[in-house]
Amino acid sequence: MANIHSLIENKMARQLSPNTIKKFKKRLEDERDQLLAILEQHQQEREKVRLSEASAERSPDPTSADGGSMAFELEKELTLDENTRHLLNQIEHALVLIKKKKYGNCENCGEPIPVARLEALPYATLRKECAEALEA
Repeated sequence: MANIHSLIENKMARQLSPNTIKKFKKRLEDERDQLLAILEQHQQEREKVRLSEASAERSPDPTSADGGSMAFELEKELTLDENTRHLLNQIEHALVLIKKKKYGNCENCGEPIPVARLEALPYATLRKECAEALEA
C-alpha cells in the first residue's frame, strides 16, 4: 500500500511551471505582509499597555491575581510573536529559493515537492518523507 502511495505522490511531484511559481510567490508575499502587520500590531499594543501601566493605578502588584494574569498574557503574546517570526523566516527562505530558482525541490533529496504539499504549506522546503525522516 505504501508503494502505491509513493507512486501516486511521485506522479504528482513534477517541476513547477513559471506561472505556478509566480502564484506561490504572490501567496508567500501576501502571507509575509500579513505576518509583518501582525507583529507590528502586537508591538504597538504592548507599547500602549506599557505606557498605560506606568501610571500607579494601572500597575498591579506582580504577586496579585491581576499581576499574574498580566504576566501570563504577556508570555502568551511573546510566544505567539516567536511562532509568527518562525513562520516568517520560513516564508522568507521560500522566497529566497524562488529567487534562486530552487523553489519546489526538496532541500534534502532534490526531488520535486508535490504541488498538493505546497498548496497546504507554500513555505515547505522538504518532501513529506524527508521531513518525517529528519524529525525521527
